[in-house]
Amino acid sequence: MPRDLTAARDRAAGLAREAGRLQVQRRASVVVRGAKAHANDLVSDVDIASERLIVDGLLATWPDDGLLGEEGSSTPGTSGWRWVVDPLDGTRNYLTGAGPWSVSIALQHGTTTHAAVVHDPMADETFSAVSGGGAGLGGAPIIASDRCDLREAIVGLSFDPSPPTKRRMAELLPVLLPAVGDFRRVPAALHLAYLAAGRFDAGLIVDTRLWDVAAGLLLAAEAGVTLGGPGGPTAALTVAAAPALWTDFSALVGGAG
Repeated sequence: MPRDLTAARDRAAGLAREAGRLQVQRRASVVVRGAKAHANDLVSDVDIASERLIVDGLLATWPDDGLLGEEGSSTPGTSGWRWVVDPLDGTRNYLTGAGPWSVSIALQHGTTTHAAVVHDPMADETFSAVSGGGAGLGGAPIIASDRCDLREAIVGLSFDPSPPTKRRMAELLPVLLPAVGDFRRVPAALHLAYLAAGRFDAGLIVDTRLWDVAAGLLLAAEAGVTLGGPGGPTAALTVAAAPALWTDFSALVGGAG
């Protein structure tokens, strides 16, 4: 079934901004509901309210679409299209004030993402893309970094803070850290948006979930970031780099693995 991808992207962007405003307004009164997969995987009443806002808005416009939401709003749908929603990527940062978070919404047909939005509520920045149409920040196009020296590169890291994944990262970091300019650890959706905007020069994403990366992977690909991993970029492992850094960075990560 055909879909106006620009209209879908714009509707998702509007809902992401609404959810972001809700998050900023309710931050002082947020209530933690508990942990999910492990002690560092938290969920709050604002996560749940944000997902409800987004899902209700999407289904009001496209009632036959499927949904995959981090907080449980999942349905197969009948249209062949599916929305993948992370209503608040970076809950720990949101709760503690220790760093950025975002709203992430992707539209897929089958398993292919065709429209994407990542919104940063505190910076009031909205990154978006449609397949074949490039990536943008607000109304301006964005492209990958042109960095060519790994020793000067800013490298993003995103990984699940579970004990097994932290042990895996502990083995990788001693290899990576001496070889690059510096690291930044941010949630996966903004990580990929920053790669798309050229703010990061390379990145490594480990043991995340589809809702963390679905939108960001399209943003990065449309901006010209080189993406890879076993069988291609996935939530389990994505290696990303500016085109001129890909050979050196992917070799470094492969050697560390």
